[in-house]
Amino acid sequence: MTSDNDDTAAQAGRLEATPVGEGVEIRVATPSGELSLICTPARARELATALGLAADEVESVRSADPVTIRADELRRGDVRDGDRTMTVDSVRIDGATAHITWKSGAGRSWNQLYDADARITLRRRGR
Repeated sequence: MTSDNDDTAAQAGRLEATPVGEGVEIRVATPSGELSLICTPARARELATALGLAADEVESVRSADPVTIRADELRRGDVRDGDRTMTVDSVRIDGATAHITWKSGAGRSWNQLYDADARITLRRRGR
């Protein structure tokens, strides 16, 4: 796979991903030279996901103001406003309690309970 988008071609050069034995080689041409990384297919997928999430984050921060909603209105993909990225992974409402599973940018998950009417400020709404 090769990427040479017009927007980024002048800045980042060329991006190539090719199978190498049981791994994936990722090569990126930069202004200072070429960067090469060989990793497992699973790690290549994680890298692609992380890059996609980072790109989404940058694009959404530029285009949206934070919004505050009730905890029982959270949905998968919502990103909490704050110093660190926290994304809603799942939501379960049990009467007056919202059970929220968050996922960090580093891939860690944890659960938090909120009153259903608690106000949560989001950096952006999920899709």
